[in-house]
Amino acid sequence: MTSFLVALRKLLAQLSEGHPAEALHDHWARLLDAMVGAYRADASTLMVMTDTGLRPVALLGLHDEVRGRNFTLQAHPRLAAIAAHPGVCRFPPDSDLPDPFDGLLDENLSEVHDCLGVALRDGPRLTGLLTLDALEPGRLEHIDEQELLATASLLGTCVRLATQLSATRSRLSEALDQDRPPQAALHWSSPAMRRLDEAITLVAPTDMNVLLHGETGVGKERVVRALHNRSSRHQGPLVQVNCAALPEHLIESELFGHRRGAFSGAVRDHRGHFAMADGGTLMLDEIGELPLTLQPKLLRVLQEGDIQPLGSEHPQRIDVRIIAVTNRDLAAEVATGRFREDLYHRLSVFPLSVPPLRERREDIPLLAGRFLEDNRIRLGLANLRLAEDAEAALLNWHWPGNVRELEHTLGRAALRALGDYLGEASVTGDSRRRAVVRIARSHLELPQTTLEHPDESSSAPATPTAKAHDAERWSTLRQATEAFQRRHIHQALAAHGGNWAATARALEMDSGNLHRLARRLGLK
Repeated sequence: MTSFLVALRKLLAQLSEGHPAEALHDHWARLLDAMVGAYRADASTLMVMTDTGLRPVALLGLHDEVRGRNFTLQAHPRLAAIAAHPGVCRFPPDSDLPDPFDGLLDENLSEVHDCLGVALRDGPRLTGLLTLDALEPGRLEHIDEQELLATASLLGTCVRLATQLSATRSRLSEALDQDRPPQAALHWSSPAMRRLDEAITLVAPTDMNVLLHGETGVGKERVVRALHNRSSRHQGPLVQVNCAALPEHLIESELFGHRRGAFSGAVRDHRGHFAMADGGTLMLDEIGELPLTLQPKLLRVLQEGDIQPLGSEHPQRIDVRIIAVTNRDLAAEVATGRFREDLYHRLSVFPLSVPPLRERREDIPLLAGRFLEDNRIRLGLANLRLAEDAEAALLNWHWPGNVRELEHTLGRAALRALGDYLGEASVTGDSRRRAVVRIARSHLELPQTTLEHPDESSSAPATPTAKAHDAERWSTLRQATEAFQRRHIHQALAAHGGNWAATARALEMDSGNLHRLARRLGLK
């Protein structure tokens, strides 16, 4: 109980300072381990209620991709039953309610046979859920329900108090800055994306122009929406225009507008994108494609703060914040004379860069979890998961198309995996809704190249003997790696008296990931 209270105190300190619940992954993980780490569960989750559903904030015995999923009570009747139960809700091994974690606990896609849960409440309002699952029937029957209820009740009460304090802080902040919206939750795993979101939080409330750089498919639109939604302009329009998609002879009209009769074909007045974005934010996508002839006119608008539609004799005052987006190196474009230096400096008052997916591999499980859940719902399945070889392939591929490529890859793989499942079994509509489908490495259809780009300078194909030798070499390396992991974890566990939570902290690992690795290595 002492470790639970210590973990709870640290979590509440963070919540009371205004940090969103979803951003405190490490604190939630320590709290969950202190609550249920001693129980004989194969997996447990701690979920908090958000506007879109239940979001796992801590896991034990489940892969981190589950933290990227969103669970709604409408789609998961077992979670709905836990939410409606006044105490500890236990399910019989033969319950006909599908378990949201069936097939996710081990590589055999086993069904959960022992399951219980308890709701976290703020009075009558549901604020979260605690679930425990085991593959062996009866494994959880000796859990002290009163102890579990007491800790859950204490957690629910303390979260309510922290939420009230956070709400008080928010009201005070709104009194000082009435237009500032609440900040969005942060839950990235990678330091690179956490730093980016910290920078977004810093610059969003200002009116500084932002130059946003990132490769195709990294999610620049998400950053633009975050900048707008967290700004004082969030109630104004967010207008997006792709500079590369506009015909060169119409760009000036599209940006600044025109009056009727200004040119042949101008049969009525037209508001340009700047006028549409007045009082809000204008996203200039692919700004590097803007022709040199138009760049001085854009520069003048940024300097003077007004526009003059084609055919109009009077300038029009506008109040617009610019977010310029590009996948080009504009500094290099300036050096070669393809982009004006003065415009570049006007746009890049606060530069931001979205890192490519290959530089933030820690986020792949979270993103994969979200895309898997989307596809599970779309295909009407009980669950959809990644096999270990598929997970390894996702982590090893260099993702030239970034997040968009990952999303499309998993969408296609889910459909292929379902096709194989339907081909192997006689599936009715009802049994399909209870089906657990596993995506294998072959369903992804990713090239064999891993981590780095293919070596295009080598054109000689590998001989069968060389391929066999490589396979043997990598198999031996994997065995050696696993042997080292097994020995190292065993020594650390012994040094900490068999305490898995303390071992995870010593190894600087997430507790859930350590439990999962230990089971795969045969240590549990």
